Amino acid sequence: MQSEVFVEMECSQLNHEGEAVCGDDFLFERVEVENRNLAVLSDGLGSGIKANLLSTMTTTMALRFIRSNMDVLQSAEIIMDTLPVCEIRKISYATFTIFDLQIGGKSRIIEMDNPFFIHLRNNCDLAVERDSLVSARWPLRKVYLSEIRVVIGDRLVVFSDGVTQAGLGCKEYKFGWRREGALAFIKEQVAKNPNISARELSGAVVLAARACNPNNICIDDISCMVIYLRKPRRLRLLTGPPFRVESDKQFAELICNFDGKTIVCGGTTAKIIARELGKVIEFDIKSISQNDSVPPPAVMGGIDLVTEGILTLTDVVRRLEAGDSDSVTINPSMGKLPLASRRMLELFRNSDEIEMVVGTRVNEAHQDPSLPIDLEIRRNIVKRLGEILDKRYRKRVIIRYF
Repeated sequence: MQSEVFVEMECSQLNHEGEAVCGDDFLFERVEVENRNLAVLSDGLGSGIKANLLSTMTTTMALRFIRSNMDVLQSAEIIMDTLPVCEIRKISYATFTIFDLQIGGKSRIIEMDNPFFIHLRNNCDLAVERDSLVSARWPLRKVYLSEIRVVIGDRLVVFSDGVTQAGLGCKEYKFGWRREGALAFIKEQVAKNPNISARELSGAVVLAARACNPNNICIDDISCMVIYLRKPRRLRLLTGPPFRVESDKQFAELICNFDGKTIVCGGTTAKIIARELGKVIEFDIKSISQNDSVPPPAVMGGIDLVTEGILTLTDVVRRLEAGDSDSVTINPSMGKLPLASRRMLELFRNSDEIEMVVGTRVNEAHQDPSLPIDLEIRRNIVKRLGEILDKRYRKRVIIRYF
């Protein structure tokens, strides 16, 4: 974990009142080998299924084109040529904002008909120079191209017009909340909490936009995307005893002086750490619940979370897979959220770089054929966990074996 810059990319959304899906869509992708971070936000015409179709097609094409460095105007023309025509309005239409961030180099932002993005540095909205590109086939559609350099601490914010037009026609917001209103709110949130995450900030913006509308109702789809460059919030998880007994001390010392949060997962692992570092494991009897599907966490000085092993990891993986990428809100069908799982989920969601150190000594208890058939051995569980955190939750994950 050598990178000193992490690019957190998050998008929060609220659906138009009465609609089951959002008419806006977003996509993110990291191209690690090129040190690029790609993001697209699109607003489809109208709301509901048709709007979702338009925006989803747009984000999918836009991400593919920007990844391959296709000409900007040619990409925009293909998108506009491809979109299906609305039967009512007789036009094919979806807006888009595309970010192609290159750390240490020039970043490109391509915009068509979304409210202009905000480039926040030291809580000030930086002026952005935009070149206007006009297609001969679509002369009424202007595409804007900006080139900027981003540094650690920068925030890039873009939203659909469900944000800027929130409250339109109301006494307090006769012309809507507008970009200026959203910008003032964002600066206020950052002033209150300079380290506010992209997830927290985007969520606050969409809720504030909805609050501008009469009766707190979404009269349009509301989306806010935030990209935040910062020093990575690090997490190290140790699970399973090391392969060689003589390596126990070296293994335990991975917890010492680590610059970030730490989790020890597994009873045997916790005993090794406690023994080698001279720590005491304590249990809170009050936290024990007969209804919990996994054992409660323990407490060990200097460690953020100590839990049981395979059962807890399995529960967390299942809940991440059943949940969504914008919160740790879990599908009700998964049942009550145990305390140990909740705390581990919170640590995962509030971290950027997650290192999982897996001890490879065989624990005979996990080979017992009487245990549930879906109780996977530790390495497979950790692999699943790493994949879901990387692909759906956009964490930088490293797994190493000890």
